[in-house]
Amino acid sequence: MDKAVSNLDRVIIGIDPGTNMMGYAILGICGNKPHMVAMGVIELDKIGDHYTRLGRIYQRVTMLVEQYCPDEMAIEAPFFGKNVQSMLKLGRAQGVAIAAAISRQVPIAEYEPRKIKQAITGNGAASKEQVREMLRHILSIPQEQMHPKLDSTDALGAALCHYYESSRPQLPKGPASWKEFAARNPDRIKGL
Repeated sequence: MDKAVSNLDRVIIGIDPGTNMMGYAILGICGNKPHMVAMGVIELDKIGDHYTRLGRIYQRVTMLVEQYCPDEMAIEAPFFGKNVQSMLKLGRAQGVAIAAAISRQVPIAEYEPRKIKQAITGNGAASKEQVREMLRHILSIPQEQMHPKLDSTDALGAALCHYYESSRPQLPKGPASWKEFAARNPDRIKGL
């Protein structure tokens, strides 16, 4: 286990899947304060064979999981584009990253890019650069510690989005209809 995470209450690994470049980030939580532990990219574009790239993704994500011992993984869902072959390759990359985490019993949460942008910037249509700057501000990351590749900050955004989503208090679910309410609460509707 990396010393940077040994005293944390919770560790979340964020993944921005890709077949040319995969972003990753480690978000540490101490008390209720998140901070960036590490971020980077797994460069895959120099590997010619798609299946070898998938093997490399599995190997590197497994190594990250073993190094940082995350409690959860937050992964960005594939963006639905027009190119079916690109979507298939991206889905495979995402699946391999998920399999690497599952092989180490790390629970997975998946978020659409729009949901991540909304959670970080308040705007689901924000640019990657806006997400990057907002993350830098929220997590107080000095400019020199920011990774130059936006894939890494996309991964950090997924991890922070998951922290926000999983830290919200869960309200009890109310009845689905008036009929269900009446069935659950007959004493409250007698005089109506």
